[in-house]
Parts: sequence; C-alpha cells; structure tokens
Amino acid sequence: MKVTAKKIADLLNGEIEGDENVIIDRLSKIEEAGEGAVSFLANPRYTPYIYTTNASAVVVSKQFVPEKPVKTTLIRVEDPYKAFTELLELYNGGSIQKAGIESPSFIHPAAKIGKNVYVGAFAYIDENAEIGDNVKIFPHVYVGANVKIGDNTVLYANVSIYHDCSVGKNVIIHSGTVVGSDGFGFAPDGKDYKKIPQIGNVVIEDNVEIGANCTLDRATLGSTFIRRGVKLDNQIQVAHNVDIGENTVIAAKTGISGSVKIGKNCQIGGQVGIAGHLKIGNNVKIGAQSGVTGNVPDGEILIGTPAIPHKQFKKSAVLFKQLGDMYAEIQHLKSELKKFKSKDK
Repeated sequence: MKVTAKKIADLLNGEIEGDENVIIDRLSKIEEAGEGAVSFLANPRYTPYIYTTNASAVVVSKQFVPEKPVKTTLIRVEDPYKAFTELLELYNGGSIQKAGIESPSFIHPAAKIGKNVYVGAFAYIDENAEIGDNVKIFPHVYVGANVKIGDNTVLYANVSIYHDCSVGKNVIIHSGTVVGSDGFGFAPDGKDYKKIPQIGNVVIEDNVEIGANCTLDRATLGSTFIRRGVKLDNQIQVAHNVDIGENTVIAAKTGISGSVKIGKNCQIGGQVGIAGHLKIGNNVKIGAQSGVTGNVPDGEILIGTPAIPHKQFKKSAVLFKQLGDMYAEIQHLKSELKKFKSKDK
C-alpha cells in the first residue's frame, strides 16, 4: 500500500485539508502513528492526540474544529469511524488475494470448485463438496462431503466444516472453528448414556463472521441456523438446533444450550449462559456473565444470574453493597429485642 492522501480522500469521498500529496503506506492508531501512516479520530477522548500525532494524515469529522494548530494532513468525512473501517477493509482485502491450488492438498474428483479459488497446502475437500467463486481456503482446512461454500467466503487455517453443512456468501470463519460437530445428545438407560445420532446439519447464511475456536453443533434433526449478518466472537458454543436471528452479535465465551431461538438484532455480552429450549426476542440486550433461565420478550435488557431486567438489577446492586451493614444492624436489633423480652418477663 503506497498512495497519496488525495487518493484516500477520493476513496472516502472526503475533503483534504493540508498536503494532498503526502505519501501513505500504512494504517495506524493515532497515538502510535509515525510518518507515512494514516489514522482516524472518532472518539473525543483521543482528541489531544491530533495535536501531537506523527501521522501523515488523519481522518476526521467534517464538524471537527481544531483548538490549536495541527501539523498533520486532515481528511474530512461525514463519519470518520465508518470511513476508516472502509480503509481497513480495503487493506485487509489486499492481504488475502491468494489464488490457485497449493500442493499437497486433496480435492475429491467429485467436488466442484468455482473460479479464482485458493486452496492452501494440506487442505482437504471431500466428495460432492461445492466451492463457490473467489473462496479462500487456507492450509489445514477440512471441508466434508456434500458441504456447500458460497462465493467470496474465507475459511482460515484449521477450520473444519463437517459433512452436509452449508456456508453462505461473504462469510469469514476464523482459525480453529468447528462447524457441524455432533450435538450433545445422550439418553440414560439406567447403566450408561446411549448416544443419540445427530443427523441434521448447520446452515450459515450470508455475511456472517465467526471468530476463532467456536463450535457450532449440528442439529439432531433439521438444522442449526446462523442467520444472515450474525457476528460471533471467539470461543462461543452453539448447541444443536439453535437458531440465531439476523444481525445478532455475541461476545466471547458465551454458551447457548440446545434448541434456543434467538431473535434479530440482539446484543449478547461475553460469558453469557443461556439455558435450553428458551426463546429470546428481537432487539434484546444481555449483559456479560448473565445466566438466562427463562424466555425473554422483545426489546428487554437483562443482566445478572439469574438474569433480570437491568433497572431491577441496578436497584438490587445498591442493596448488595449494604448487606454487611444490614446484617450487623439486624443482629443488633435481635440482641436488643432479646434484652427487651427478658426484661418484660
């Protein structure tokens, strides 16, 4: 990457203030940037850095008014955070423009491979798998029999997609994630636990991103669904027959038990646990480390274990801090009451 500030401004539909010919060769954080770097200012807390940064250019809001001289070139846009995200996407896209089939790798003769596909060394693509155009399959990826991978999808190293699963277009799955492992299904017979065959699959729709080391279990019957636009952080467990609604985002180390239905546009914090067979409505927000044990209506905001509405939790939290003093006061009152009763006798 080596472009002028003007070229970046043109890409972002921005306006230049300063040297439009300054050369940019990398992206950096504003507080760490050096010569040749472009950064951005979106959070007001970082405003002091605009006066000290060594970045050659900084993407800022059109409404930004400097309080003192700025030595860097400014690129003014409507939304600096969104604009810098576009730059990151362009930069990242250039870093994974791989194509061709590396050796050694295995592609079954009955598999169908699209145009401009990259298959890294030691990858394995099984019988009747269908790989779309512009798909990037990095080394040591396993794609099982009858799996379908949509156009422009990226599977990073050591991803495993079990048989019969489906992955949509423009999906990113990071290293170590397993899609389609058996659901946790066992039936007690009095002496042992008999394994229940898991004969369903996992369906991942378009524009999904799944972090590293996640596990998405296949359904016992039917499908486990990850709907369009869902974003999963690292180390998330999705059990069999779960259905995660469109554009829902879930932070790391969350565990979702079997047959849970999660609505659209939900935001779920890290280390949340959701009990089985529950229904979570649309636009729900669940705070980190919450334990959800009941159905949740649309638009609710929950926190705590067991999870309760956040306003109720805040009121309770005030009391939690006073429990020690309250206990001491109760003990004192009990003592005084005991003295009063003994005098009365």
